Amino acid sequence: MDFALTEEQRAVRDVARRIARERIAPRARDLDRSHTYPSEALRELAELGLLGVNVPEAYGGSGAGAVAYAAAIMEIAEACCATSVVTAVTNMVAEQIVAWGTEAQRKAWVPRLTSGAAVAGAFALSEPQCGSDAAALSTTAVRRGDRWVIDGAKQWITSGDHAGVVLVWARTGGPGPKGVSCFVVEGGAKGMAAGKPEHKMGLNGSSTVPLVFDGCEVPADRLLGEEGGGFRIAMSALDGGRIGIGAQAVGVLRACLAASRRYARDRKAFGKPIAEQEAIRWKLADMATELAAAELLVFRAASLKDLGQPFSREASMAKLFASEAANRATSQAVQIHGGYGYLDEFPVERYFRDARVQTLYEGTSEIQRTVIARQILR
Repeated sequence: MDFALTEEQRAVRDVARRIARERIAPRARDLDRSHTYPSEALRELAELGLLGVNVPEAYGGSGAGAVAYAAAIMEIAEACCATSVVTAVTNMVAEQIVAWGTEAQRKAWVPRLTSGAAVAGAFALSEPQCGSDAAALSTTAVRRGDRWVIDGAKQWITSGDHAGVVLVWARTGGPGPKGVSCFVVEGGAKGMAAGKPEHKMGLNGSSTVPLVFDGCEVPADRLLGEEGGGFRIAMSALDGGRIGIGAQAVGVLRACLAASRRYARDRKAFGKPIAEQEAIRWKLADMATELAAAELLVFRAASLKDLGQPFSREASMAKLFASEAANRATSQAVQIHGGYGYLDEFPVERYFRDARVQTLYEGTSEIQRTVIARQILR
């Protein structure tokens, strides 16, 4: 089995690494403190083709595939997890329009995402009363002549107040998955309003808002895929999205290991660097081992996606393990730093806060275990 990246994949990774280290990392602390959306970083990422890594070049993407995408997200997340989240969602929205849209829809919307003209993409599936149980959504879309009218509310929408392209799931039929459809809604559309940004534990540079739809009219040609086919689109998107979350977690793991190794070498206690203490060395060893395992799981899932093979179970495994490992690593990184780990002068407290949500969004760890078990028992 070949674990090496191809020349094209390495090129994408290297571009992402350069901008992450030179442009994104220096801003990360300020974005977190000021709760500032990374608009400037998104423009720069768009110029480098990193808002459509797995999108064909015909629509402004890099066409480099899922493995290259995962490698890029790892680099960005190591520098700033909040920026990586916005980047990942934009990539995911563009991919879904390519996968399920008509040629007219692809030409109209995907280049806006990949070029940065839309600023970002948003994925409006969750609602106040349903997160994991996506089939229970209650937002409705009613056909009236040549238009659809959307009414309802969405919750926890990344970039919902900045995105120029929003994928919205609404009920067009009866109860259950078969009654759900998906629509492409332009940012700023009349009848769609973003609520007050949520005050979150972490990812403060990533805006998270509720969206309210009150008689929001969209043309009939904004239906993505078939009427009643929205749940299938959502599940497909979440499979790919879990690769992205796994890659984000890998980035945080890398950042934790680097910061902890650096601090353990510099910090002295009892007359010698704490890196010479067995308790610290074992923490670093566990962190490095889980990082290696997480990387392999993420790249395996991404590789299967590139090959056109089923990857739902592998994506859930990657997301489950990497996100849980990132939470363990951030906790140990704070412990290694001692009292300094509790201060925002050192980055590990930000890593700790940013990693916590990775076991929650794109399906909780419990949902991932359910998906994995269902596949095993099928």
